[in-house]
Amino acid sequence: MIEFFFDCSSPWTYLAFHNIQPLARELGAEIVWRPILVGGIFNTVNPSVYAQRETPVPLKARYMKKDLADWARSAGLAIKMPPTVFPVNSVKAMRGCIWLGKDIVPFATAVFETYWGGDKDISQDTVLAEICRKVGIDEQKFFAGISDQTIKDQLKINTEEVVARGGFGSPTIFLDKTDMYFGNDRLPLIRAALMRSKPSAA
Repeated sequence: MIEFFFDCSSPWTYLAFHNIQPLARELGAEIVWRPILVGGIFNTVNPSVYAQRETPVPLKARYMKKDLADWARSAGLAIKMPPTVFPVNSVKAMRGCIWLGKDIVPFATAVFETYWGGDKDISQDTVLAEICRKVGIDEQKFFAGISDQTIKDQLKINTEEVVARGGFGSPTIFLDKTDMYFGNDRLPLIRAALMRSKPSAA
């Protein structure tokens, strides 16, 4: 089993979300999607992210922009970095992911595409309504659902859980509960671990 803790406000998470799905299908692994708020993680255990944004190292920042563009090209994704609104408040989008449960993937995909590819502010109700229409979700039910206290609480619980298990950002990925990986570029290691865990042919 693959547990995928994620927030749609991260470009590297967009890449991992896109890339891990064919990997899981190929190896017959189930993905359990665990929406979180990465800002809550940064506030709790990784505030250095904010300092890095305020005083970036110019050479490293230039390379990271190239690196992201290279990964996006490799995956066939459109990613504008930075988008016009960055960082973005993704709380309503991530509550929507919680509310949708097992039907999460089309919505989360559309949120990623709308923010990173379409450069639209996913904190806005009008943008979320547009995403709902795109993937066939009833807008009124969506906004009522994400206002439910149980949904709000579950997003907080997920965020606290990943911190308690050692996570410090998005995406944080676990295999079999305890084997943790962070980031899109760890997918080859995840593949190797899944291959090791497959039963040997008789």
